[in-house]
Amino acid sequence: MASTSRPLEVAIAPLSEAELRVQLAACYRLVAHFGMDDLIYNHISVRLPGPEHHFLINPYGLLFSEINASSFVKIDLDGNKIGKSDHPVNRAGFVIHSAIHSGREDAICVLHTHSEAATAISALEDGLLPVSQFAMRYMGHMGLHDYEGVAIDTDERQRLIDDIGPHNVLVLRNHGVLTVGRTIPEAFILMYYFEKAARVQLMAQSAASAGSRLALPKTEVSEKAARQFHDHHGDILAPGSREWPAFIRLLDRLDPSYRD
Repeated sequence: MASTSRPLEVAIAPLSEAELRVQLAACYRLVAHFGMDDLIYNHISVRLPGPEHHFLINPYGLLFSEINASSFVKIDLDGNKIGKSDHPVNRAGFVIHSAIHSGREDAICVLHTHSEAATAISALEDGLLPVSQFAMRYMGHMGLHDYEGVAIDTDERQRLIDDIGPHNVLVLRNHGVLTVGRTIPEAFILMYYFEKAARVQLMAQSAASAGSRLALPKTEVSEKAARQFHDHHGDILAPGSREWPAFIRLLDRLDPSYRD
C-alpha cells in the first residue's frame, strides 16, 4: 500500500519568552549530557517572538551543564545587548547565529556544535554518506560551507545564508555542523541524529579500512528514505515532536536546575 505524505508545514504553537528560556536551557543540558559540547564554546540560540528579531544566546564563559533559564543574554541582529547582562557574547557565535536568524524566517532555533564525529565528517571530501538509516534523513537536505577561519568577520554572514539555502542542516567544513529548527526540539533532534549517523559512518569506515566493504543502498532507496523522513510519511512526525517530553523527564530526574 502506498504511504501517505503529511504536509511539512504544521501548526506550531508560539511560546512565550519564559517558555523558550526553559526549553533552550534544557537543550544546552541535553547537548552536554550526550557529549556534544565543547567546554564553554559553541552556541544554541532562539529567536524571540516579536518583530524586533531579538534572540537569546549563551553567556560566554559558562559550561553547557551550568546553563539555566535565567542565564541567557538577549541581543539583536547587530550584536547589541538588550537589557542588563554582566556576561559577554562570543563574537563567532554572534556572526554565525545572527546570519541564520536574519536569513531564514523559519529559523527559530539555531544549534551549532564542534562534536568530534560531526567535525570528522565535515573534514571528509564525501561528507555524510547513506551508511545507516540515521543518515538517510539528511541525504539531499544538507548545505555545505567552506572553512574561512574563525567566524569573526561579519562579511561571512551572507555566505552562510547562501550555503544553507532551504536546508535545516549546514556542514561547516573542518569546523562542525549547524542545525536549524522551527522549534528547539527540532533543532536538537536533527543535531542528535547527525552525530549518531556520523559515529556509525566512522565506525563502518574504520572496519572497511581493515578489509571489510561498505554496503551502501541504491541511490533511489536513499532518496526514498529521505522523502519519508522529510515529508513525514506514515507515522513519522517532525523531528523532536515525539521525543522531547521524554528528554524533559530525563533532565527533571537528573537535575531540574535548568528551569531556574
